[in-house]
Amino acid sequence: MKETRFKQTEIGLVPEDWEVVRLGNVSNIYRGGSPRPIEAYLTPLTTGVNWIKIGDVAPGAKYINHTEERIKQSGIPSSRRVYKGDFLLSNSMSFGRPYILNVNGCIHDGWLVIQNYDNSFIRDFLYYALSAEGTLSQYRKMAAGSSVQNLNKDKVSEVKLILPHMAEQRKIAEALSDMDTLIAELDKLIAKKRLIKQGAMQQLLTGRTRLKGFNEPWKVFSIFDTFDFIPNNTYSREQMSDGGNVKNIHYGDILVKYSDVLDISKTQLPSIINLFTTDRSLKDGDIVIADTAEDETVGKAVEVINIGDYKVEAGLHTIALRPTIKFAKGFLGFYINSTVFHDQLLPHIQGIKVSSISKKAVSSLMMYVPSDTAEQDAIASILTDMDNEIAELEKKKSKYEKLKQGMMQQLLTGRIRLI
Repeated sequence: MKETRFKQTEIGLVPEDWEVVRLGNVSNIYRGGSPRPIEAYLTPLTTGVNWIKIGDVAPGAKYINHTEERIKQSGIPSSRRVYKGDFLLSNSMSFGRPYILNVNGCIHDGWLVIQNYDNSFIRDFLYYALSAEGTLSQYRKMAAGSSVQNLNKDKVSEVKLILPHMAEQRKIAEALSDMDTLIAELDKLIAKKRLIKQGAMQQLLTGRTRLKGFNEPWKVFSIFDTFDFIPNNTYSREQMSDGGNVKNIHYGDILVKYSDVLDISKTQLPSIINLFTTDRSLKDGDIVIADTAEDETVGKAVEVINIGDYKVEAGLHTIALRPTIKFAKGFLGFYINSTVFHDQLLPHIQGIKVSSISKKAVSSLMMYVPSDTAEQDAIASILTDMDNEIAELEKKKSKYEKLKQGMMQQLLTGRIRLI
């Protein structure tokens, strides 16, 4: 195998047979524009032109495949035309994150577009080069000292990128695209498994489907009569650390990170700085509800289990409940996150930009659940197995994502050569 020789460049060591180019020298970069008032130019007609917005981009997406809105032909002169294969960069949100267009349309001034790069770059290779940490770090250096991180045409034009030969670009892009395909397939499988779980919850937690061997009638319980409210704290994220005596369950983590049942023995929780003891400590079986969110996910909850010797508190913007009667381990976590329970909350949600619920609203809710804790346990066991399967898939996905990052680091610096 031929040894790769390296040369020192503005962006570090690169193979001697690679170039380093200024993006503005090998492509055209433009800012979008918007006809105003935009409402006067929107149209439902198919004769309109796709109006591409940040909201049209799925989280983690590589491509922009469709738009929700169109503008009239008369709005085109005040905007910027873009085409399939062009790259879009958001000026501020997802700082420096590239997207490849799969539609023609127009962009507003929150976007930058990169066009006419074909003489220098393979499209997919350019996507990975623009996504690389070395490129993002250049953006960050350009924005250093500014209170708001944003991009403009001049900054993006000054970005330096590696330029291997086209054949090597193609090989690198193929290898990284293969990893993206694996990750995307796992995403689809995870989404499918979650839908299956939601369907199972809808059947098992409403009594529509009864498990074999159970025929005892279900009972109605009120939250007010069946739970005690437990004090929560009001510590912010800034008051958390990675290590400490008292662990904290933050409402934001309930909304986006934790599943229905939170196993404390297997979860890395943040700790409260300089708090060494607590009289608000949670117990196994307690419920912690997020009382604030940006949408109707408000009310999402966790049941805490396997606390052991840990000291754990319910954090800022949460409502903590402790059952006064026995329920099967894990059952309440699934039940309180079920549609049949959460739908009761909808009339009680307050706020416009931020949604919230009160203790009074929660205390007014009712539960219709199996009277036999053995049936509760059987239901919880099925749903726990589903959660475990999803968690394993998430782990696998995370492993592939880390592997891809490692591959990018090696391939986009020339440390590993594919040709």
